[in-house]
Amino acid sequence: MTEGLHVCEGYYSTNTSFVKRFACPPNHNYSDLAFCCGFTDFKYCCSEPGNYFPYKHAYMWTLSIGAMLGLGIAALVLLAFVVSVCMLCYLFLHTKPRQLDSGLRLHALDSAATQGWFEWWEYHLVIIILKSRSYGHLLV
Repeated sequence: MTEGLHVCEGYYSTNTSFVKRFACPPNHNYSDLAFCCGFTDFKYCCSEPGNYFPYKHAYMWTLSIGAMLGLGIAALVLLAFVVSVCMLCYLFLHTKPRQLDSGLRLHALDSAATQGWFEWWEYHLVIIILKSRSYGHLLV
């Protein structure tokens, strides 16, 4: 064999027919196709070294199906996220009250309820003050 001539060994193709070994490049007109490339069941001459894969060509289809399945799931997750964001924006923009809300509704308390509350608070405040003073004497 001459320098730069690569040989693709014989192999069984996908339809189980035997393909005899052949040299790369196939002839002098295709001198750039100097390397044996392909798979164990499908070989050809190519211009870049290192493109021979030691497994069957069908293996690439399983990789492609796995990649497509992964990309499909990622696309569905992205679509669900975009739809959720759009729905939240719509709800935020269109469910606001029509009038400004002033907060708590203010109304006058009746004087009997107010008076009773103040008396209760005053009584308990006096008790708290007296207890704190008496405890202060005990601690000193």
